[in-house]
Amino acid sequence: MAALALIRHGEYEQLANTPSALQPYPLTSGGAEEVRMQAQGFADWVSETGYQLRAEIHCSTSLRAWQTAEIYRQELKELFLTAPVSVSFPELCERSVGALANLSVSEIERIVKLDPRFDPLPDGWKSSSDFKLPYDGAESLMEAGQRVATHLKALPLDEQDNLIQLVIGHGASFRHAAFHLNVIKMSDIGRLSMFYGHPVVFRKQGLSWARLYGNWKNRQLIDSTD
Repeated sequence: MAALALIRHGEYEQLANTPSALQPYPLTSGGAEEVRMQAQGFADWVSETGYQLRAEIHCSTSLRAWQTAEIYRQELKELFLTAPVSVSFPELCERSVGALANLSVSEIERIVKLDPRFDPLPDGWKSSSDFKLPYDGAESLMEAGQRVATHLKALPLDEQDNLIQLVIGHGASFRHAAFHLNVIKMSDIGRLSMFYGHPVVFRKQGLSWARLYGNWKNRQLIDSTD
């Protein structure tokens, strides 16, 4: 039966203490090398199991996700059903903070304090699943997860074939999407993360999912979303 591989992008040149959805920076050299190593390990597993990969690699529109997809395309090129291509979708992006994109956490909090229409931001707002900044274009982590889950639900995962769909995206929106898909529980969102470049592969079985390859990362309770 068809399977789904969720892959978090590799380490990139991230601005410190800044919500990362729309940061335009590339992978670091170490990040690219880590992704390549993860892809090679995954290629060995795919070869051993007899799976093939769908030709379209789905990724978010961020540079770091596209670069990660391209490394997978290069390293696993012999395992795709036909010639592979990386295709970007805005639906797979990380949670957006809208008009406050690419500002530091402290600057976001300062702006909100200056705005007489709003109360000061609550502690832990950045990692709260249901909190949404009160500015145009902002969304909560749950809303971002639902957006990603809607994209994943549209994939042909119920087909009786031996294909894996690669999807390259972001840690927080993937975790929340996994909750919407009943892959993980609500209580798992805060304690799980994803390793850079490491696939977590699932196969749908009725209304539940079976994990075939890869592991979630046990996450320390830090204020991080990507």
